[in-house]
Amino acid sequence: MNLSSSPRLMIVSDLDHTMVDHHDPENKSLLRFNALWAAEFSHDSLLVFSTGRSPTLYKELRREKPLLTPGITILSVGTEIMYGDSMIPDSGWEHELDKGWDRSIVMEVASEMPQLTFQSATEQRPHKVSFSVDRSQAPEIMKVLDDRLKARGLEVKLIHSGGQDLDVLPIGASKGHALSYLLKKFEAEGKSPLQTMVCGDSGNDAELFAVPGVYGSMVGNAMEELINWYNENARDNQKIFRATETCASGIIQGLQHFGIDPCVSPRDLEMDGDFVAGHKDGHQAIAREIVLHQLLCEKWLKGEVECSDHVFEILKAPVAPDSTLIGAWGVDIQLANAIEMLRPLHGLHKDKRFWIWVDRIRVTNIGKDTWLAKFDKWQHYGWFFFFSVSLLVSKHRFFSRWRAQLSYNNRYFPVPGTSFC
Repeated sequence: MNLSSSPRLMIVSDLDHTMVDHHDPENKSLLRFNALWAAEFSHDSLLVFSTGRSPTLYKELRREKPLLTPGITILSVGTEIMYGDSMIPDSGWEHELDKGWDRSIVMEVASEMPQLTFQSATEQRPHKVSFSVDRSQAPEIMKVLDDRLKARGLEVKLIHSGGQDLDVLPIGASKGHALSYLLKKFEAEGKSPLQTMVCGDSGNDAELFAVPGVYGSMVGNAMEELINWYNENARDNQKIFRATETCASGIIQGLQHFGIDPCVSPRDLEMDGDFVAGHKDGHQAIAREIVLHQLLCEKWLKGEVECSDHVFEILKAPVAPDSTLIGAWGVDIQLANAIEMLRPLHGLHKDKRFWIWVDRIRVTNIGKDTWLAKFDKWQHYGWFFFFSVSLLVSKHRFFSRWRAQLSYNNRYFPVPGTSFC
């Protein structure tokens, strides 16, 4: 991944029960964060996911939940670092972890301990061996395992999380060490983030909060193991905040607590007055306009806004009269006419699990008051539907709203009620 400059903000977040609330089938908190990040931070900040999941389980989660695409993914409890949506591995980090590590010894010693149950093959990684253990016996098991490995001349790190998960890692591995490695790498390149905030809920997130200089938001549903670590090690650390809200809402609450603005999600805005792009630099204004417009399309189709000419005019306002919608099926129609087709669909998805969110907004200045914006648009209605969108954007000299010319590339067959706005 190439950074052109220092990120204004780098958020490093755990996934399960931090960014993702598995008890929320509507994904409300995650979608609130998605809208905030896409609208206000995506143009100059860096999103990092740090998860105990292997690449296999991480990809499964992406198929199940409306996750944004991070710039960097830290996987397998900090033992793998990958860049961009292509997930290119960091070979330098792999070489660091090779030092003093002997996986065969871990496997041999563990096979002699019946209290340890190997997790699935997908969770066994080059620098991570994972087990399930009885929660009540975990401390004793960890001591015995550590002593036996030391007797074989192997120093390792044991991480107990989630009550029953036990990971054996190289001594220099963890989510926190992976983050420290990245921060040193950015510093060497002269691109250190201006602010870094870490977010987590379980024991394997503790070392994230221990990285010097970072802000931290412990989500309101943090597990006992992380709370105990906080009470013993970080109670007086003013840079660590214990949120009262759960999962991704706790992340947003952390931004608010530390005064990292803007920290109001577009999904929390009222229709009157707030639902406009505002006065910001070109890149951020365009990103915000895209997010607000797609969110209004969702609200219209779910019947969450008034079915009135006033609201529909707000929906139509950003679109130039001569804009053309180009479908993958080879039919060109006036975009204004395509949006007009939404008028009778008000409330089509009322009380249904239907969402629209945008990802990977990229804005490039190509001339005076003219930008090329590209983004991925996702819809969910039982399945995920993906659209790759390109916009030519120019600011009319008499108006504060943005005019757009759109080209859609629908990668899946459309379904009734699929919005093209």
